[in-house]
Amino acid sequence: MLLKAVEMIRAAEEEALQAQQHAQEKAQKVIEDAQKAGEETVALTLARAQSEIAHLVRTLDHKATEDARKLASTTANRQATLRARAERRLDEAVQLIVERIVIV
Repeated sequence: MLLKAVEMIRAAEEEALQAQQHAQEKAQKVIEDAQKAGEETVALTLARAQSEIAHLVRTLDHKATEDARKLASTTANRQATLRARAERRLDEAVQLIVERIVIV
C-alpha cells in the first residue's frame, strides 16, 4: 500500500509537472502571438501614417502652388495699377514742365 501511495504521488507530481510545462508553453505562445499582433498593428499604423503624411504633403503642395499663383496675379495687378498711375503722373509732370518753360 505504501508503494502504491508513493506511485500515486509520483504520478500526481508528474501530471503537475506536465501541466506546468503545458501552461508555460501556452503562456509563451500567447506572448509570441501578442507580440506578433502588436508588431503587425504597429506596421499597419505606420503605413497608414506614412500614407496620410504623403496625402497631406500633396494637398499642402497644391495649396501652396495655388496661393503662389494668386499672389503672383495680385502682385501683377498691383504692379500694373502702380505703373499706370506713375505714367499718368509722368505725363502730368511733363505737361507742367512744358507749361513752365513756355510761360517763362
